[in-house]
Amino acid sequence: MPFSPYLNSMRGHCRALVEALGRRYAYVSVLGTDVHAAVYRADRKTAMARDGEGECGFVIKLHNGRSFYEYACDDITGDKEELAARIAARVAPADALTDRQITTAPVADPPMVRDFVRETDFADFDDAYLLDVCRSISAELCQKDDKVLNAIGMLQPYTVSKLFVTKNRELTQHYGWANGYALVIYNDGKMVQARHVEGGDRLRDVIDATRAKLDDVLDLARHLTKAQPIKPGVYDVITDSSITGLIAHEAFGHGVEMDQFVKDRAMAKHCVGQYVASPITNMHDGAAATHSVASYFFDDDGVLAQDTQIIKDGVLVAGLSDLASATQLGTAPTGNGRRDNYRRKAYARMTNTFFSPGTDKLADMIASIDHGYMLFETNNGMEDPKNWQIQCTAEYGIEIEHGKLTDRYVSPVVMSGSVPELLKSISMISDGFTVHGSGFCGKGYKEWVRVSDGGPNLKVRCKLG
Repeated sequence: MPFSPYLNSMRGHCRALVEALGRRYAYVSVLGTDVHAAVYRADRKTAMARDGEGECGFVIKLHNGRSFYEYACDDITGDKEELAARIAARVAPADALTDRQITTAPVADPPMVRDFVRETDFADFDDAYLLDVCRSISAELCQKDDKVLNAIGMLQPYTVSKLFVTKNRELTQHYGWANGYALVIYNDGKMVQARHVEGGDRLRDVIDATRAKLDDVLDLARHLTKAQPIKPGVYDVITDSSITGLIAHEAFGHGVEMDQFVKDRAMAKHCVGQYVASPITNMHDGAAATHSVASYFFDDDGVLAQDTQIIKDGVLVAGLSDLASATQLGTAPTGNGRRDNYRRKAYARMTNTFFSPGTDKLADMIASIDHGYMLFETNNGMEDPKNWQIQCTAEYGIEIEHGKLTDRYVSPVVMSGSVPELLKSISMISDGFTVHGSGFCGKGYKEWVRVSDGGPNLKVRCKLG
């Protein structure tokens, strides 16, 4: 599937609008977005294919030498001087509120013309084939065990085309991602759900990997029916890569989004250059830091993707910024300006957030624990960036006794406490590394963007309940 023909046809309109607005404003950018998404889903009784969360439109970002403004619309054709005047008229009331505005530095606009492409194989599969794949996943799960009440197979491919134009730049990017899901609802005296999620930019690989995990999904469901509540307490814990990613995301992801620095709503603002984790700990974020669901080529402010090291040898060294927060704080933007859609404001947001691998072997980490738990599969989490407290929920844990994993499962498991205490308790880090690219993250209760997180296994000591 090629870059959006529609956005290709709008290049000249974008340049003309930038020129017209440039006579009024010191900086003008136009971001055009064309996203196509689909959902294929089947269970025991039904099957359907539908459109996913796509979008198509434009957002114009302005800087008058003092402050930023944004204007969104779904059409920029027609007379550009008339459109520029209409945009300026909408901006004028806000422009008069100088006593309530934050002054920011002028915006750099280095010259660049470039088209970025990451190929997918999505065009090789039609709707009927993908729906049949979902039916077959559901049917196979139902046939394997008569205690399966229902089973769901689902595929969610989407493709992104974006065009970014300023006076000196014209950038395009085109890429895609797909997730595959296998989920069972299982009843053996207790009703539970178990799932497996795959992700990638090759749909064939996603399908094959999802099918290969069906027996594992059923095995997990059988164990979850026997799982018991955990006895609350402080334990030695090994995290799987999913829970490692949840810690990265909640403990030190939101807390270093630098729009929170501007509002003085994050403790991390006052701890740059200080030890906030064990000295063996390193953490990164960035669309260019690894290859996953949030791996774009430039952000929604037109800043090229980067690899930002947040924690280096236990020391907090950097945060994550969009263009507005970076100019307000006098720092360079890190390529983390992201929008829920073209109608929404750009915020400083995480992308691919992870801990770096260490040198320990997972078997040695488990063997080092006399009594504790290994935690698996992110359920949900939340963070208080101002007071540095977190609460993270794992789908399940497996008890460790005398250095060995047992067959005793606990579910669900809530990990809570102080971020610095948790991160400073990291004593071993495995040499493995996995990033999970199936998640969404909201800013508060809205503003959803796709994110990934993960890393190696961690050995920590924390409160479970």
